[in-house]
Amino acid sequence: MYQLLKQEGRAKRAVFETVHGTVQTPVFMNVGTVAAIKGAVATTDLKEIGTQIELSNTYHLHVRPGDDKVKALGGLHRFMNWDRPILTDSGGFQVFSLAKLRKIKEEGVTFQSHIDGRKIFMGPEQSMQIQSNLASTIAMAFDECPSSRADRSYVQQSVDRTTRWLVRCKAEMDRLNSLEDTINPHQMLFGINQGAVFDDIRIEHAKQIRELDLDGYAVGGLAVGETHEEMYHVLEEVVPYLPVDKPVYLMGVGTPLNILEAVERGVDFFDCVYPSRNGRHGHVYTADGKRNMFNAKYELDDRPIEEGCGCPACRNYSRAYIRHLLKAGEMLGMRLCVLHNLYFYNHLMEQIRNALDEGRFADFKTNWIDRYTQGGKV
Repeated sequence: MYQLLKQEGRAKRAVFETVHGTVQTPVFMNVGTVAAIKGAVATTDLKEIGTQIELSNTYHLHVRPGDDKVKALGGLHRFMNWDRPILTDSGGFQVFSLAKLRKIKEEGVTFQSHIDGRKIFMGPEQSMQIQSNLASTIAMAFDECPSSRADRSYVQQSVDRTTRWLVRCKAEMDRLNSLEDTINPHQMLFGINQGAVFDDIRIEHAKQIRELDLDGYAVGGLAVGETHEEMYHVLEEVVPYLPVDKPVYLMGVGTPLNILEAVERGVDFFDCVYPSRNGRHGHVYTADGKRNMFNAKYELDDRPIEEGCGCPACRNYSRAYIRHLLKAGEMLGMRLCVLHNLYFYNHLMEQIRNALDEGRFADFKTNWIDRYTQGGKV
C-alpha cells in the first residue's frame, strides 16, 4: 500500500508498505544484479549503510544459478540473507541490451545466453514464473525497451506489444499468487511505460496501463542514449498521466543531479549501477563533486573521503590508505569506495525526504546542486 504524505509541486513524499517491510520514498534501490552488490558488499553491509530496497536481475539469475534452484533454497530473500524489500526487473532490458542475441515475437523473446550461448525463451508468463520463483517483493512486467533513437513506427508497434504483454503479466501473476507452493503470494507487479522520446506515444501508453490498477508504474527506456533534457521533458509530459497515489519508478537513473531533477518531476523510485561501478574504479561521490581516489594529491592525505560522512570507509580510513589500496590492486580499496558511494546515495535520498517533510525541497535542490557542481575542491 502506498500512502502519499506530502507534495511540494509535483515532488512526492510517501510511505510504501510491503510484505517485507516499509519503504520511505523517494528511495534509491541498491543494485545487486546477481543477488550481490559488485565490490564485495554483503547484505549485512547494506543494512549498515541504510539500504531500503535491493534490486536483482531476473534474466541473470535465471541463467545462473537458475531460478528453480533459488526457489528450492527458499527464495531470494533467504538465499542472500536479506529481509527487506527486493525488486526484480523482468528481463525486458536484456531484450534491448542483448540486441544481437535476440529474436522478438508476439509470444516473447528468444535469447542466446551470454554465458554459454544456449537458447532461452522468455515471454510475459515465463518472466512472471521466474520472478515468482525468486519470490521478490516487487516484480516488473516484461516489456521491450526500444532504443530512444528508434523510428516512430517501430516504437509504436513495440509499445502496443508491451501493453499486450502487460495484460498477460498481470493475469499470470494473479494465477501464480494463488498457488499453494508460491513462496511470496503477496508479490506486487509494476507496469512499465515506454515510447522512446515520442510524447504522444508515451502519454497514450500511460493512459492505457494506468487502467490496469497495478501496484506501481515505471518509466522505462530512458538514460539509454537520449539527452538529459529529453529525459526530463519525457518525465514532465508522462508522470502527470500516471496515478499520483501509486509509486513512480524511473528505471536505471542515475546521477545525483538526475535524481534531484526527477524527484522534482514526481518520481519515487530510482536504481542505477553508477555508485557501485564508479566506486570499483576509485571514483567517489561527495557533496563537493566526484573525486578520483587514484589522484596523487591524496598520497599523504589523512582525512576521510568526505569529512562528516558516516559511512564505514569515512569513519575508519583515510584517503591516503584508500588510495594505497587501489594502487596496490587490493579488493578492500574497491569495497570501501563502493560502500561510501552507496551510503552517499542512500543519505542523499534521506536528505531529500527530510527536505520534503519540511517543505523546503526547492531550496535544498538549488543549494545542493550549486555546491556539487562547483566540484571537488579538496
